[in-house]
Amino acid sequence: MRLSNLIGEEVGIKLPPSKRLMVEGRLRKRVRALGLPSFTAYCTHLFKRDGLKSERPHLINAVTTNKTDFFREPEHFTYLTRAMVPQLLEARRAERNPLLKLWSAASSTGAEAYTLAMVLADATASGADFRFAILGTDISTTVLAQGQRAVYSAETIAPVPAEQQSRYVMRSRNPGLRPEVRIVPELRRLVRFAQLNLMDRTYPVDRDVDVIFLRNVLIYFEKSDQEAVIRRLIDHLRPGGYLVLGHSESMIGTSITMRQVAPAVFQKV
Repeated sequence: MRLSNLIGEEVGIKLPPSKRLMVEGRLRKRVRALGLPSFTAYCTHLFKRDGLKSERPHLINAVTTNKTDFFREPEHFTYLTRAMVPQLLEARRAERNPLLKLWSAASSTGAEAYTLAMVLADATASGADFRFAILGTDISTTVLAQGQRAVYSAETIAPVPAEQQSRYVMRSRNPGLRPEVRIVPELRRLVRFAQLNLMDRTYPVDRDVDVIFLRNVLIYFEKSDQEAVIRRLIDHLRPGGYLVLGHSESMIGTSITMRQVAPAVFQKV
């Protein structure tokens, strides 16, 4: 119970007793690395003075869920290029070649951030007059490191349409047993990754972001934490900016005032 409460406070994740075995399994490497005899001994170590300080990144990496795919819930990316971007550009028509800022607020290994980069690069290549920058944040340093490397298995990249793969994905000349690919440098330069805990009271992020993606993350949070996180995110959106949630998530039951413009897509008013 004490560990569950700690995880809730640190990362906002609901961890019922039924998940105890899963957590023990994920932390088994840490138990061995520290030379401890059992998971109970690990918990005792965790609550000793400075125990959490040294173990925090390992604990976070072990308990966070990092489910992500390229072009997951593809309707959102279609709506981004066909509706959100045109409306954002219309609102800033006095600016020449404006910079659109997008934030993948739980970016995991970077699939969502690079999907955003692909569809926006396609839009600019087709003549749309704007620049863009993408920030990908996550609490887990392990997945952030993979996002920065931008190296993925060929299986992971499979959802990317063939046309985008030909433009934005480099393949190894010696694929071996486990063929890997890498996102092209031109796209990697447009995406920046940084660690961020959504449970923190403030975020070191610009307050004029145009679009924030936070999909399929809030379902792991307590209801009160969900609303608090959304309010903090809204503070970083420019007026008229968009927040995109997962299709299984909504703002029903909150007192947040945003205009729903599409399934799981909300606009700051």
